[in-house]
Amino acid sequence: MNVTLENFQQTIQGNEIVILDWWADWCGPCKAFAPTFEAKSEEHQDVVFGKIDTEANQELSQMADITSIPTLMIFRQGILLFSQAGALPPAQLDEVLQATKDLNMDEVKAEIEKLREN
Repeated sequence: MNVTLENFQQTIQGNEIVILDWWADWCGPCKAFAPTFEAKSEEHQDVVFGKIDTEANQELSQMADITSIPTLMIFRQGILLFSQAGALPPAQLDEVLQATKDLNMDEVKAEIEKLREN
């Protein structure tokens, strides 16, 4: 899925789990990671895999504070749970996705609420 400024909020709010790959056409590591990202999208059909071209979406990239690519972000129920610059090897990507699926979101939301109160 191609994610842009226009559909970013709808994508992360309207889906249970979303992983975003921030990339650019000139980025060698981004191109090297693309087949892994594509393969994992077929394995994890319960996750929305989105790609954001940082060149075409400079305003969105700036809003997300993207300073290095590739950068991966994972959202669950609209909450950013993971953000890391650099590509992940396939096994590590599987681990991060499984950990995201295994999280108790009621506990996560309670922690966020506690932080807001302080």
